[in-house]
Amino acid sequence: MGFNSSNLCPLALISILLVALGNFADCYDTLDPNRNITVTFDIHQWTDTGYVARVTIQNYYQYRHVDNPGWKIGWTWVQKEIILSMSGAFATEQGKCTEYRINAHCCKKDPVIVDLMPDAPGENRTEGCCRGGLVSAYAINPANSFSSFEITVGNLGSNASEQAPQTLTLSAPGPGYTCGLLEDADPTVSSAIGGRRQVQVFKTWKSTCTYSTFLANQAPVCCVSLSTFYNPTITPCRKCSCGCRGADKTALSCIRQALPLSQSDLANSLDIVRCTDHMCPIRVHWHVKNNYMDHWRVKLTVSNYNYQRNYSDWNVVVQHPGFKQNSTTYSFNSSTLPVSFADEVALFWGLRGFNEELLNAGDNEVGSVSTEILLEKDLKTFTYRNGWGFPRKLYFNGEECEMPLPDTFPMLPNASSSNPKPINCLLLLLLIYLSLKFN
Repeated sequence: MGFNSSNLCPLALISILLVALGNFADCYDTLDPNRNITVTFDIHQWTDTGYVARVTIQNYYQYRHVDNPGWKIGWTWVQKEIILSMSGAFATEQGKCTEYRINAHCCKKDPVIVDLMPDAPGENRTEGCCRGGLVSAYAINPANSFSSFEITVGNLGSNASEQAPQTLTLSAPGPGYTCGLLEDADPTVSSAIGGRRQVQVFKTWKSTCTYSTFLANQAPVCCVSLSTFYNPTITPCRKCSCGCRGADKTALSCIRQALPLSQSDLANSLDIVRCTDHMCPIRVHWHVKNNYMDHWRVKLTVSNYNYQRNYSDWNVVVQHPGFKQNSTTYSFNSSTLPVSFADEVALFWGLRGFNEELLNAGDNEVGSVSTEILLEKDLKTFTYRNGWGFPRKLYFNGEECEMPLPDTFPMLPNASSSNPKPINCLLLLLLIYLSLKFN
């Protein structure tokens, strides 16, 4: 029973290699590999000088949502198009319209579009608009997993043929999304007259946008700590998981040094967090609480160390073999996600009107939400040995959290903590770490 030091060395080696490889992962999430945000232009009406199109931003990611301050989309016109009018969204700049002698909505060749707020007047609204750019994850709230608006495009000559915009860009809300070309697709079909009639648009262009933490140049935003009922030792988040503390060790609040901050960031204080050794805005704690004959119980706690930012519609994803069996979650919504490998993946999010918003930290305490999870045992595979009771991976709002190394996991009480680690294993770990760090 307990940890075997000979098993810990390969576990630690694999963990370091996976972390290193993960730093270079591009546009790929092993728990949600085939999802994307799809942008669709549907031309549903011709005009004398152009067309009217409905633009839809559909989020197919299962647990990555678009948070504040919302999405921002842009493109470049191929010809001399201008946006005559728009409903459901607006261009951030009008541009120079004097040469057209009309009061167009936007005359820029590269317009940037953002969503309207929920209090927008009725005459400016369209279906699927006006949520301040917030878009839900598909597995959590499919009805709110899209945003749309309408544009009237003009200034196309009578002999000009409409062409799809180029260089589509998407911020949702920050960088990290790479969009493909807008290309011809099968015209979108919708139902009318109570579903008895099928209607299709004249032309459809589509593009898919995928997210990469590496391209976003984003520092980790969360870390994981562990504890159990059978060991008084708590495994904390790894030091400097999301950045390192400044020189002043007595300060209560710190600006994370992992990324450069703009003046607007400083003004909004979005990256001012409680000073900790891990310097993460979010910590997720996994506590193995009880062991019953047919079930075992876990307490999952999410803590917000950010002084100025609340996380609305947060979610947590946990990869763990224990979710193959039936489970009961008491204070969160939960669902399992379809995956193509051995371990099961569970998705957790807040209850509407109760704990869907993870509040910011205060002077004396951090904001937190928690739940207990009762998991059924599969006696053929259930064990507490070698860290089986702890997650393999854990995500917060779609971002992978920094896990502790396996050799720091709480051990079973009859495991010997005095056994020295093999010196060759430690040297090999050090050599791999230094090679990955400086090459």
